[in-house]
Amino acid sequence: MSITRQPRTSDTLDVDRSDSGYRDWLKEAVRKVQADANRSADTHLLRFPLPEEWGIDLYLKDESTHPTGSLKHRLARSLFLYGLCNGWIRPGRPVIEASSGSTAVSEAYFAKLIGVPFIAVMPRTTSAEKCRLIEFHGGRCHFVDDPRTMYEASAALAAETGGHYMDQFTYAERATDWRGNNNIAESIFRQMELERFPEPAWIVATAGTGGTSATIARYVHYMQYDTRVCVADPDNSCFFEGWTTGDPDVTCDSGSRIEGIGRPRMEPSFVPGAIDRMMKVPDAAAVAAVRALERAIGRKAGGSTGTGLWSALKIVAEMLREGRRGSVVTLLCDPGDRYLDKYYSDTWLTGQGLDSAPYTASIESFLATGAWPD
Repeated sequence: MSITRQPRTSDTLDVDRSDSGYRDWLKEAVRKVQADANRSADTHLLRFPLPEEWGIDLYLKDESTHPTGSLKHRLARSLFLYGLCNGWIRPGRPVIEASSGSTAVSEAYFAKLIGVPFIAVMPRTTSAEKCRLIEFHGGRCHFVDDPRTMYEASAALAAETGGHYMDQFTYAERATDWRGNNNIAESIFRQMELERFPEPAWIVATAGTGGTSATIARYVHYMQYDTRVCVADPDNSCFFEGWTTGDPDVTCDSGSRIEGIGRPRMEPSFVPGAIDRMMKVPDAAAVAAVRALERAIGRKAGGSTGTGLWSALKIVAEMLREGRRGSVVTLLCDPGDRYLDKYYSDTWLTGQGLDSAPYTASIESFLATGAWPD
């Protein structure tokens, strides 16, 4: 007769890694990040002046009014909450990010807020003003000559320092709550409620990580709106080619001249199936558009705003030609004072071989006549 040994409670393996000191730090860090959101009012929705008789309204969601001056403030807040709640960001250890500037400015702000070091891995061509802002918020800039090496350099720095590589290009689309909770899409639709065409026919975004377009498109689908989402892509970027060909492995050899958007590879946070349309926008057209924006509303903006605005104007022209009424929304991503030595410098344009004059003429002709030049 066999006897089965009854298990003893001492057989249970038990490893308790709870740390009351760390949990106290974590609760305080999350509180500080959430308090920043409570202190921040919503951003404005500006109207781009179009003739009333066209029956089409064009708006820009002005994300430059965030505390760190750009659309990336929302993303950085979400990434920090995601990293903190996952246990990835730890006291005293640096946060490292691969960025062309604006995300790094915003992440440096949040790193300082919770008291951890921050290192931005950036192309050497990043504007001097963005570098100054990163350092103003207590961050450090680590430059690379080839933008395609930012990812590896960031991961190596994280391994070397024991820090956390935030990796916005992977986590942007999942760190943001796209169903609501004051994301950019929910804010746009709430602010449009009293307009004459409250449900936009189109929302135009640009892609750096792809997270913003994913958030907007998912929210539109979730709320069952008829709004379509268009993504505008600059020169030297792979999103358009990857989307049109269905090839997620497409790459290009040089970095984007439009800071904040355009990537040399299809980023993991870009969700191609969620969006309806893409446009490939010449960099010279983006410059013409931001200069036209300043003439129209007295506000300077960065090149990413110009890329989206050019596409939005083409969509307005298309709607006008087809006799459709409605509204179009695009984004004012960050202020132009960060780019005075680039998109507002004729010397820089000449050095880059960019001629914005033909595109300026197209915009002016369209606004005067309602017909988009061929």
